[in-house]
Amino acid sequence: MTAGELPAGLLVLKLVVTPLLIAVATLVARRWGHGVGGWLAGFPLTSAPVSIFLAVEQGPAFAAGAAVGTLLGLAAMGLSCLAYGLVAQHAGWMVSTAATVVAFVACAAILRRVTDSLLLAFLIVCGTLAAVAAALPRTSRGGAPVAPPAWDLAVRMIAATSVVLAVTAAAAHLGPTLSGLLSPLPVFLLVLAIFAQRTESADASIRVLRGGVIGSFAFAVFFLVVGASLPRLGLGATYAIASASTIAVNGAVLSLGRRSFR
Repeated sequence: MTAGELPAGLLVLKLVVTPLLIAVATLVARRWGHGVGGWLAGFPLTSAPVSIFLAVEQGPAFAAGAAVGTLLGLAAMGLSCLAYGLVAQHAGWMVSTAATVVAFVACAAILRRVTDSLLLAFLIVCGTLAAVAAALPRTSRGGAPVAPPAWDLAVRMIAATSVVLAVTAAAAHLGPTLSGLLSPLPVFLLVLAIFAQRTESADASIRVLRGGVIGSFAFAVFFLVVGASLPRLGLGATYAIASASTIAVNGAVLSLGRRSFR
C-alpha cells in the first residue's frame, strides 16, 4: 500500500465503519438499554483505526507518541461527559452539547501540557474516569422504551460520520500529540446521548454517558498497550494484544457493572 492510498483507505473506513458502528450501538441500546449502548460506544471505535493508519503511514514511533495524547484526550472526554450530564439536568440537548464541546476543548488544552509519560497519562485517565463515573448524577430506573421516529437511525449515522470526518481532517495536520488529543472526542457517545435526551429524558442520556465512561477503561488499556509495545513488537502483535486486552477488560466490566448501566 502506498502513502497516497492510505488517506483514501482511511476515508473509506470512516464512511463505512462509522455509520455501521453507530447503527450497532443504537440497536444495542434499544435492545439492552442506554447504558449498554454507551458501554459499547466506550470502545476506541474511531481512535483505534486512526492509530493503525498513523502507525502504517507515519511509523510506529509516531503512533506510540500519539498514544500518550490519546490517553490525555480520553481524560478530557470523561470530563466533557460529566459536563453534559450536569447540564442536561437543567437544559436541553443543544446547551448540553455546547457545554460538552467547550469542556472537551478546555480540558484537552490543559492536559496536553501535563505530561509526556505514557504511564502517568494512563494513571491520570483511570483516575479521571473513576471520578467521573462516581460524579455523574444518579438516575431513575428507565421506563418503557420510546418508539423512535423512522428517520432516527439514519440521522444518527449521518451526524456521527460527519463529525468523525471533520475531526480526522483537522487532526491530520496537527502532529502526534494534538492528533491523539482530538481522537477521543466523544462522537459516538455524544450522538447517542443527544438522541436519548431528545427522544426520552436527561436521565436516559446520563445512562448512556455512564456506560461510555465505564467502558472507556478498556479504551485506556488499548492505548497503554499501543504506546508501550509498538516500538518493540511491531504493528501486528501490538494491535492484536491491544484488541484482545480491550475485549477482555470490557467483557469483565460488563459482567461486573450491569447495575451501573441502568
